Amino acid sequence: MTKAVRVHKVGGPEVLTYEDVEVAAPAAGEVRIRQHAVGLNFIDVYFRTGLYKAPSLPFIAGNEAAGEVVAVGPGVTNFHPGDRVAYYYNLGGYASERVIPADKLVKLPDHITYEQGAVLMLKGLTVWYLLHKTFKVEQGHRVLIHAAAGGIGLLACSGHTRSAPCHRHRRLEGQGRRRARQWLRPRHPLQRGKLRRARQADQPRRALRRRL
Repeated sequence: MTKAVRVHKVGGPEVLTYEDVEVAAPAAGEVRIRQHAVGLNFIDVYFRTGLYKAPSLPFIAGNEAAGEVVAVGPGVTNFHPGDRVAYYYNLGGYASERVIPADKLVKLPDHITYEQGAVLMLKGLTVWYLLHKTFKVEQGHRVLIHAAAGGIGLLACSGHTRSAPCHRHRRLEGQGRRRARQWLRPRHPLQRGKLRRARQADQPRRALRRRL
């Protein structure tokens, strides 16, 4: 038996139930890990409230964590008991131990703590696919990043731009519409009309907020 946080019905935080659960032995290609740190994300709230539909009820919340390997199933040769690992995977993260496919794990370097590993997987992969898959950012491109103080923004502004070939990217951290306009105006004259129309369209909303 191990401990886990399960959701038996969707709702507010009160539906999170801390209880005993059974964890099976790892099957072929699987690894059992003892989790030392679990990442908390907005997607966890979406599943808990029912905004995102879980495969079944009850379910164990959470998608990312880090810990150590305690057992491996048949055929697993690249992980061994005692290895430090992290992952982003299906529901089941809010647990002391869980079983997970070995190909969903990455080994943690010694200089990365469990806490760091548990919170870097989702955000790091998000930054990677945005800058490499959604649109491949290359030298000479300029990237506007709003809310650069958040986890994804910080990773996009620091980790990615320090690595070749993007170490020369200019960054404009989003600090409001005014600064964006100041940056865009001399560089993109065709955008001036669009920005002016956007300001005009926003005037009724600003006036309503002032009345309220």
